[in-house]
Amino acid sequence: MNREAKADRRPDAGGMAEAASPADASPSTVERMSSFDPGERLAALEDALAAAPELPETSPNVNMHIHSFFSFNAAGWSPTRIVWEGRMNGFYAAALCDFDVLDGMEEFLRAGRKAGLRTAVHLETRVFFPELGDVDISSPGEPGVTYIMGAGFAVGLPPGSPRQTVLASFRRQAEERNRALLDRINERLKGLSLDYETDVLPLTPAGCATERHIVRAYTLKAEARFQGAPELAAFWAEVLGVSPAEADRLGADRPSLEEAVRARLVKRGGLAYRAPTTTTFPPIDRFIEWVLHCGAIPMATWLDGTSAGEADPDRLLDLLVEKDIAAVNIIPDRNWRVKDPAEARTKRRNLDAFVRTAVRRELPINVGTEMNKRGLPLIDHLDVEALRDHRGPFLRGARVMVGHALLSRYAGFSYAGEAARAEFGADTAGKNAFFARVGALPALREPEASALRGMTRERALATLADSGRAGAWRL
Repeated sequence: MNREAKADRRPDAGGMAEAASPADASPSTVERMSSFDPGERLAALEDALAAAPELPETSPNVNMHIHSFFSFNAAGWSPTRIVWEGRMNGFYAAALCDFDVLDGMEEFLRAGRKAGLRTAVHLETRVFFPELGDVDISSPGEPGVTYIMGAGFAVGLPPGSPRQTVLASFRRQAEERNRALLDRINERLKGLSLDYETDVLPLTPAGCATERHIVRAYTLKAEARFQGAPELAAFWAEVLGVSPAEADRLGADRPSLEEAVRARLVKRGGLAYRAPTTTTFPPIDRFIEWVLHCGAIPMATWLDGTSAGEADPDRLLDLLVEKDIAAVNIIPDRNWRVKDPAEARTKRRNLDAFVRTAVRRELPINVGTEMNKRGLPLIDHLDVEALRDHRGPFLRGARVMVGHALLSRYAGFSYAGEAARAEFGADTAGKNAFFARVGALPALREPEASALRGMTRERALATLADSGRAGAWRL
């Protein structure tokens, strides 16, 4: 079934923190950017750009890790809407990072060219890491399981190709986990059963659901079944093990309710939680091999340094670099905007130590806020005291990712590819400087893209290199 052609049935999730579209673009035009109809999204962006007399100047702030509605965005934003909000809020660069899919890649890159925003496209998933199989890493309560990314996907995967087949297998494995989770929840909530096709998949534009979609589907089903507030509060009070008054308070704020339901049903200790095995998630080596075959960058993720697997940054990165990991991802917000002072001190200390270790190893650092639950900021403001010292590495990492996306797409020159290894050898600092210069160019627009598409790969590489040295497009 082509879900892109279906009517938009998403619940209204509200806007993300700090979003600030200009008055020139009407609210209805901006909302159309997240229609499940791709043609409508494109038309809305063009309408909004035509109505905007001028675009804001860019800031030195970036968000290089944003989920769209192709996996789960708390506000239901499409890749197009993300580009619009980023451009109108002065982002220096932005990266799409969906879970298990690249469905939004071409849309995101195209929107970036139209709006004048530097862009890159990543993919995130979870894998099993056998060398740390007996300890928590970056997925709390799941020993041996770590979040991981492929960064800078720049070209589509041909249907039926080995690369596309492997991606389809990752997606299929994720769906199998989702269906098993739904069955376990249905068994525990006998009075409120869901059907995956009927209740969950319509919340997505292209049929790739996450556990957050499952949780949302249960909250929507409960609202539809229990029409009165007392009945609904009584239901959630029993499920969550809280008082009816607390359940009523949670029910008045859907994001808070969804987080409570997710914790109660899905996460470690939850009613439907099941500890992963070595076969629940794909092996890390297989994922990294696939990322390299796609011309992308194998990227490790780091949570907060409090788990046994992350406690020693050097040991962790030794293991990962040995597996061809070439960059790291951090969500800075969760490491400094912490209410408990003691916890905040610990996490900031861990963040500083990990950043220093990554910088010493010349590993590009990718940062962002995810935007997959309410309350997360639209962007990391790198001038806050906790992040100020890391502004340089964070901005340089974004430039490397954007530069790689351009060089890979138009010149077949991947940061982690054989040609770059032959060119730079062990000079990782020189390689980072080269890719960052290209990534610092003014945002690619359609005229530059068209010119690059008309060149041979060798000529495109030379043109991008010359432009990077000049700090301006030389076409």
